[in-house]
Amino acid sequence: MNRKTLVLAAVAGLLAPVVTACGGTEGGGGGAIVVGTTDRFTATKEAPAPLDPAYTYDTNSWNLLRQTVQTLMIEPKGEGSPVPEAAEHCGFTDRGDERYVCTLREGLQFADGDRITAAIVKSSIERSLRINADTGVAALLNTIDTIETQGDRDIVFHLKAADATFPYKLTTPVAGIVNPQDYAGNKLRDGFAVDGSGPYTFRADVKDDTVTAVTFTKNPRYRGSLKTNNDKVVLRVFDDADAMGTAIGKGDIDVMIRTMSPAQIDKLDEGTDEHVSLVEMSGLEIRYLGFDTDAPTVGTKAVRQAMAQLIDRADLVSKVYGSQAEPLYSLVPATLTGHSNSFFNKYGDPSTAKAKDILARAGVTTPVKLTMHYTTDHYGSATKQEFEVLRRQLDASGLFDINIQGTPWANFSTNERKGDYGVYGMGWFPDFPDADNFIAPFLDKDNFLASPYSNKTIQRSLIPETRREADRLSAARVLTQIQDTVADDVPVLPLWQGKQYVAARDDITGTSYAINSSSVLQLWELGRGLSE
Repeated sequence: MNRKTLVLAAVAGLLAPVVTACGGTEGGGGGAIVVGTTDRFTATKEAPAPLDPAYTYDTNSWNLLRQTVQTLMIEPKGEGSPVPEAAEHCGFTDRGDERYVCTLREGLQFADGDRITAAIVKSSIERSLRINADTGVAALLNTIDTIETQGDRDIVFHLKAADATFPYKLTTPVAGIVNPQDYAGNKLRDGFAVDGSGPYTFRADVKDDTVTAVTFTKNPRYRGSLKTNNDKVVLRVFDDADAMGTAIGKGDIDVMIRTMSPAQIDKLDEGTDEHVSLVEMSGLEIRYLGFDTDAPTVGTKAVRQAMAQLIDRADLVSKVYGSQAEPLYSLVPATLTGHSNSFFNKYGDPSTAKAKDILARAGVTTPVKLTMHYTTDHYGSATKQEFEVLRRQLDASGLFDINIQGTPWANFSTNERKGDYGVYGMGWFPDFPDADNFIAPFLDKDNFLASPYSNKTIQRSLIPETRREADRLSAARVLTQIQDTVADDVPVLPLWQGKQYVAARDDITGTSYAINSSSVLQLWELGRGLSE
């Protein structure tokens, strides 16, 4: 059988980072399904609780939590609006979309047998809000005013203002249901233990404060909307994409998710291994440069605008990612309702002459010397090459003198939030597939970047206005206004939008749904069976 790439054009999503390790279970045969990744999960002095739902705000860690920590709502198997998960049903009960009520399923229990009540759901969500971690994850819940319970099964959310995206927010791990016996109400849970009521229980093997293995075992007490197609999944961490690719070729692992290298994807796409297939999906992953707008090097808006005028996205994508990515001219991906090519509309094609004029009119002395920071182990091996291309593009203008510096993610993410970097490269995998989630996390109060950039009109007027529109097409005009403001002020500089890929051996089923449109890893969809 020719194992050419299977393209799933209807699935708009991105490859969700996963985590993993052998845990003593072998792949390539019966038993546990083994999934490979190069993602890292590390506890540090600055971030000792990397898997607490009230703290973590990266797709990698969220995809561990989603297998174990249940939420009231969940995104459906295909496309569409959220559906009940721990809840039996949920919905707005007023015309203004400010009162949202959920009724729990009967008989809900944590994996240890403890009963789940409405009061526990309330305390779980209030815990995230009360802790208000510096990662900014609690901002996802910032439209909640108060929460009340009615009996043991009904939870009533009173919102500060209309929020049509609220059902999506209840699908995210920060709104996950946790046992107060395991998670203290006023402090984070350090380390790598995870407990919940989801489809799997969780066990991590840890060495030197880093996860080396995660084993997910089917939870017999699970009650929810999901059908689990396997009894056990092991997530295995590799040092690099080459080692991971060798493992799937030998049958040591069954599935490979992220991060594959561009060359590796091209090779798999050619069908050189008849036992491994590659599934390609359109993606909502974006990459961008972030700026500390208070930093001496880039605090002047003209410097950021000049960079926006010079960077050649098409050249960058062609040299580093080929057909696996597309240039992006807004924070909002091109496939989402509300997208506008605001950066292209303002800057057009790359131009040294225009960039020189921008800097000259602002009185900026050239060449502008600055360091661009990137993470060495979070977004794949091509990240370094990407920053080398960016450096060459900016230096070639004669207007900049760029240095690049790579740092492991465990330190990089903390340094960025502390404001140690003037310019830094980041990626974004959506919390849910709506334009709001590519705007509010970057621009709202208490944004996850801890950016000093603040636009009160966007925060107080425009974002709330978009959330009042249940019909997202009706929000497009205001969403465009926000994107145009970002293109002018350049607190962030979007670069490209990527596709997502899953590689699997030919006896694995369910790979088409292993990742959904919000890059949510859905391990319960994987199974073993005859290839099609």
